[in-house]
Amino acid sequence: MTDFDRKTRSTEAFFGRRKGKPLRDQQVERMHTLLPVLKIDLSATPPADLRHLFPVEVNSIRLESGFGGGEHLVHRARENPTTGFIGIEPFVNSMAKLLAVVEAEGLTNIRVYDDDCVQLLDWLPANSVDHIDLLYPDPWPKKKHWKRRFVSQANLARFHKVLKPGGLFCFASDIDTYVNWTLQHCKRHGGFQWTARNSGDWLTPYHNWPGTRYEAKARREGRSSAYLTFEAI
Repeated sequence: MTDFDRKTRSTEAFFGRRKGKPLRDQQVERMHTLLPVLKIDLSATPPADLRHLFPVEVNSIRLESGFGGGEHLVHRARENPTTGFIGIEPFVNSMAKLLAVVEAEGLTNIRVYDDDCVQLLDWLPANSVDHIDLLYPDPWPKKKHWKRRFVSQANLARFHKVLKPGGLFCFASDIDTYVNWTLQHCKRHGGFQWTARNSGDWLTPYHNWPGTRYEAKARREGRSSAYLTFEAI
């Protein structure tokens, strides 16, 4: 068993399995060649300005934790070429899928991290990120597993540390208990102001929203979604 295989079998607190069906040869090749180029190296000293992580000029930084199939991350990177995107996803098959699109389209404003988001958040400088997306995170629906939900006081503190004042934290989910959980935790934290003025604000998808496969599945199963936006204060 290689080091790569050992790593993909390990698990962390906020997510489940690391790997699905075997990767195709081209996917394995990208994981060994392109991933090291795009991956943020946490053994290095973080730059004071995260814009220096990108090979092209960008004027803002947007982070997506758990990008899943990558539909949203790629969509935003295409429409915002002057924004630097940091995509985090520990699931190997999802990372392989994203790398294929990045290579095919020549996207130069995406950097990635393929392990626990907490590790990257702790590495990032304070007040360095303009926007954080947490879209359809694993809801851990059984109450005994709620402690594994990513939204917690500890992780909100991490978000608040890295977000610039006035920066945005966007959370989407189709699970009512997780939506309420997030609202309660953000209120308790005190550093996030919910921007909704009426119910239409949080029931309406974000501007130019591409949708995700998780959202499509929820709709097929009769569940609506909530789209929460919080401003760091």
